[in-house]
Amino acid sequence: MTKYATRLGLAALATGMLLTGCAATDTGTPGTSATTSAVAAAASATPAAATAAKISANNASESEIAAALRAAGVTSPERWAEEVVEYRPYETTDTALSRLRQKLAKYNPGEETMNKILAALKP
Repeated sequence: MTKYATRLGLAALATGMLLTGCAATDTGTPGTSATTSAVAAAASATPAAATAAKISANNASESEIAAALRAAGVTSPERWAEEVVEYRPYETTDTALSRLRQKLAKYNPGEETMNKILAALKP
């Protein structure tokens, strides 16, 4: 499971726990349906679901790219979105975005940041 999917799953689980407290019955017994739903939602958060939200590095606006990077947990998403746009166009056959990786490497973003950026984008 990717770090993004793990975080998404943990967020869903925490939301479920919060909802459990809000769904208490008159007897003070926490409701279980909200918890069960939240746990099921967290369990179904797969890497495929996380990658489904990839945005085009070639066609998306800078603000759309920044929003996708922010959602992926990238620090300073506006700065990185500016760099992504600057080095356009990317070969549509380069699904790994090797050229973008090479261009961004000169800024020493760190492996985790680089992986988050590339995980949010497609050519």
